Amino acid sequence: MWSHRLWSAVLLGGQVLVHMLRGKINRRNTLEQMAAVGPASLLIALLTAAFVGMVFTIQVSREFINLGAGSAVGGVLAISLSRELAPVLTAVILAGRVGSAFAAEIGTMKVTEQIDALYVLQTDPIDYLVIPRVIACCLMLPILTILSLFTGMAGGMVISDWMYGISQTVFINSAKNFLSVWDLCSAPIKGFFFGALISVIGSSWGLTTTGGAKGVGQSTTTAVVTSLLAIFISNFFLSWLMFQGSGSAASRGL
Repeated sequence: MWSHRLWSAVLLGGQVLVHMLRGKINRRNTLEQMAAVGPASLLIALLTAAFVGMVFTIQVSREFINLGAGSAVGGVLAISLSRELAPVLTAVILAGRVGSAFAAEIGTMKVTEQIDALYVLQTDPIDYLVIPRVIACCLMLPILTILSLFTGMAGGMVISDWMYGISQTVFINSAKNFLSVWDLCSAPIKGFFFGALISVIGSSWGLTTTGGAKGVGQSTTTAVVTSLLAIFISNFFLSWLMFQGSGSAASRGL
């Protein structure tokens, strides 16, 4: 059953691409979904990023200072946030908050025959329901990822200065030396792909919901779990493609 629904999600992704190439976009629904995905998720995403940056700084600083490399803390945090922590953790938050909402909303429409009513009104559910959610996630998640990156850096900088005496100037200079333009670009690129996965999987599980209220609950749970699994697996392949070869960040920063 799960494999069939996963295949349905793959097919839905293909249909979304075809419909978008034809220019079938409901602007009002898209703007509503962008507001629900972006501003409504901003606070929890930034809070998470800030505390992740603080905790990472605590764990890294105490070890690096013992090795005499305290000046590299800012650079290591910047690389970790830009390449992995900011895009992945922001995607995980949206999978739980937004992906579950997509599955629940569309699943409820499915079991109450509102999807069938759309067909009667000659309205394609993909154009009306799915594409606005896909566009919203693909646009908002990269923006949230960038904001989370800077918020995490700010949290780490405060902790390094307050607890370990690493000045803000040293911290920022280390981040500048370690980071490259590609590191900064990789975060929103990952966010774009993760946004597409979350929206397509959540919408697909909603559209394939059966069994009334119980089925809606099961679809919501399974959609979130599947989204998380897809995020982690795709993150491996994206990282493998983006960061092949030997690294040069340490040689630039030290």
